[in-house]
Amino acid sequence: MSDIVTIPEERGIEIHGIERVAPTARTHVRIFDNFTMWLSANLVISTVALGALANQVFGLGFWDGLAVIVIFNALGVLPVAFFSTLGPKLGLRQMTISRFSFGWVGGIVMALFNVAACIGWSAVNVIVGGQLVAALSNGAIPRWAGILVIALLTTLVSIYGYRYVHRYERFAWIPMAIIFVIMTVVAAPHMKIVPTPAASAAWFASLISFGGAIYGFATGWSSYAADYNVRQPEETPASRVFWLTFLGVFLPCVALETLGMLLTSWIPKGGGDLLAGVLQPLGGFGTVLLVLLALSVVANNIPNDYSLGLSIQVVGRSLQRVPRAVWTLIGAVIYVAIALPAAQNFNQTLENFLLLIAYWLGPWSIILILEHFVFRHGVYNVDDWNTPEKLPIGWAALVAMVIGLIGVALGAAQVYYVGPLAKLVNPPYGMDIGFELGIVLAAIAYLLLRPIELRQTGR
Repeated sequence: MSDIVTIPEERGIEIHGIERVAPTARTHVRIFDNFTMWLSANLVISTVALGALANQVFGLGFWDGLAVIVIFNALGVLPVAFFSTLGPKLGLRQMTISRFSFGWVGGIVMALFNVAACIGWSAVNVIVGGQLVAALSNGAIPRWAGILVIALLTTLVSIYGYRYVHRYERFAWIPMAIIFVIMTVVAAPHMKIVPTPAASAAWFASLISFGGAIYGFATGWSSYAADYNVRQPEETPASRVFWLTFLGVFLPCVALETLGMLLTSWIPKGGGDLLAGVLQPLGGFGTVLLVLLALSVVANNIPNDYSLGLSIQVVGRSLQRVPRAVWTLIGAVIYVAIALPAAQNFNQTLENFLLLIAYWLGPWSIILILEHFVFRHGVYNVDDWNTPEKLPIGWAALVAMVIGLIGVALGAAQVYYVGPLAKLVNPPYGMDIGFELGIVLAAIAYLLLRPIELRQTGR
């Protein structure tokens, strides 16, 4: 199998995987797809469900919740937007780019992290859709049936690959935008501005912990970012790619998370039950809208399914020889098996998983960013991507990652575990500062260790 793809994409199922796309084969010239790809993926019910946690789980008011939504989304989207600029520049998929920091073995470790993330995100998303279908049918259609239908539709698009992913995401946002505007009009007379709680250690801890969930949702796309513009021409302006990607994630996340937070001031429920309650006054028309909303999960899950197959191929050459579409199908079976039992405890499942995502992606992102700006100054020998002996050994990145995860363990505040530093504020529940500590400690460690690795190996 060649390490470089030199022919244009086929019209049927995409047969190529993580091979580098040669500059002569870059046939994807719609730069605005960098916006619509992420707009459709985030203009979905999962985003509304996340905003609903502000009041329902964290006990925040409107203005403090809004500040968290804006600030932590902006921070979370930055690595997504930056990594997206590397797709046209390098012609490589996102997890293969990790090899230029983590090396061959470290790249495998990070790819396995990403496989777990892809499966987890998919499970969370189909739970939201299944919950909505159950509410829509008053229980006549069980959650498990809704989960299966949504997973099937997602898998059909994801298996066909890059070209069809963009075709779907190019238009999927339009009906969703219309529906969310209708929901806003219906709910507006009932919405209230929930007052900000009195300042206290518990309030501050909730503020920061909710910020971690918001950050985790936005930055969750960073490990996929370059996968969706890798076929765009090498000369595509990086600044335009950056801002189109940034706005494609930031705008829908801020809008729908704020809407979710406001909706709970009228209907104090979460997930699909909240949306079903909002549209109930519209009768049969509301039912049709709910069906479409349930299908919005497909747009959100497609990147998870597609990138999952690519990440598995990074694990080894033998796995690279198995078509990406096969791995996509296997991943779908796994996340459905996880989603079915997890659907019974949705809010807690979503909160815990979003924070878990922020934990590993924070240290991983800062290591790649430092490698790019501090040590490589933006220069990569792209032909080395699949040759272990030409890549870094990767020990500096792995050690920095471990140190970052130690910081996470010290600062995490979850239902079943509260780190020693997290307990210092708002005991016994703690304040979740896991992702902040993880990023800072990983950055310091990498800045200290990477020069040593370079002096030892020269790569």
